[in-house]
Amino acid sequence: MAAAEPKTPAGAAAAGRLARSCWSAFWDYETPKVIVVKNRRLGIVYRAVQLLILLYFVWYVFIVQKSYQDSETGPESSVITKVKGITLSDHKVWDVEEYVKPPEGGSVFSIITRIEVTPFQTLGTCAESMRVSNATCDSDEDCVAGQLDMLGNGVRTGRCVPYYHGSSKTCEVSGWCPVEDGASVSQFLGTMAPNFTILIKNSIHYPKFQFSKGNIENRKDGYLKHCTFHEVSDLYCPIFKLGYIVEQAGENFTELAHTGGVLGVIINWDCDLDLSASECNPKYSFRRLDPKHIPASSGYNFRFAKYYKINGSITRTLIKAYGIRIDVIVHGQAGKFSLIPTIINLATALTSIGVGSFLCDWILLTFMNKNKVYSHKKFDKGAGPGLCASEPSQQDCVLTDARGLAQL
Repeated sequence: MAAAEPKTPAGAAAAGRLARSCWSAFWDYETPKVIVVKNRRLGIVYRAVQLLILLYFVWYVFIVQKSYQDSETGPESSVITKVKGITLSDHKVWDVEEYVKPPEGGSVFSIITRIEVTPFQTLGTCAESMRVSNATCDSDEDCVAGQLDMLGNGVRTGRCVPYYHGSSKTCEVSGWCPVEDGASVSQFLGTMAPNFTILIKNSIHYPKFQFSKGNIENRKDGYLKHCTFHEVSDLYCPIFKLGYIVEQAGENFTELAHTGGVLGVIINWDCDLDLSASECNPKYSFRRLDPKHIPASSGYNFRFAKYYKINGSITRTLIKAYGIRIDVIVHGQAGKFSLIPTIINLATALTSIGVGSFLCDWILLTFMNKNKVYSHKKFDKGAGPGLCASEPSQQDCVLTDARGLAQL
């Protein structure tokens, strides 16, 4: 009697099947199966998704964004400015040398429109400003000698003295006297300031494309001596009136001249270098940059002093200046056709069209009736022709019946 063959343990058989399935992932080949589903709603969804994707790439990616171009942002830029004009305050004529700070003509400069002048300040002792914290006093005991307030105007002497006007008293300090609040006089320079002219000379360069251009027309007939900027007729005459800049920024000139503020002149060079150089033109825009709606930080002012000698002693005139600061900001982008981004975006477009199939398959497998039948017909397993010929009894060689689609 022949001996019985030993049986393979169930665990070993399961492990073997798992190993074969893992190894099969390396040599199995998957190929898509085309199934025609006669469903009008699903067909409309499929074509609509494809159309939307196609419109997105054709209109937005290629036409609006010009993604077929190689691009460069942030051109190399230089800015030179020059202000001209005179104005009048109380008994004085002001010219450019006095009301423009700094005078070098850079991309950031200030035009003084109002000043508070404290004349004839000398080094000595005087009453502290009432705006300084804990400066008011009733007697000398309220003032500590040698105390220095970083927001004050000097070192306290320890005495309590009458203020410049009124019956109040403040602690005496040693410093530049009289202090600003006690003797300053306000003068308005903005009467004729709206007619000041500002020349903004700008040139840009895109090194990637070796392209350069400026915002001044190349003419030799004295054109710049009699023109002012107009966005249609005089685009290449970058001479702006200060009142025009303030108006375009949406501000009231009188109010801005009293409190001061910061205005931006933005020059945008967006250039399509597939076109001629004449199509690359500057676009100007104007807006206020400082937060005028925040009372704690609105406006713009700064201080400077002029020093001189009277009878051998050093004297100065302290000036608190309110003005309109101009910031010239240049930015832009240049683009030119390039084969590499064109191929990349075309490949992305063709790949994205397949999203319609994915969406419709998900709807069929999840929400529609007989989704299990569809799943069975869509995912079939079949062995290679050689295996089916040698092992016709394998279950993997059995394909779906021809009548399955009819059930959909």
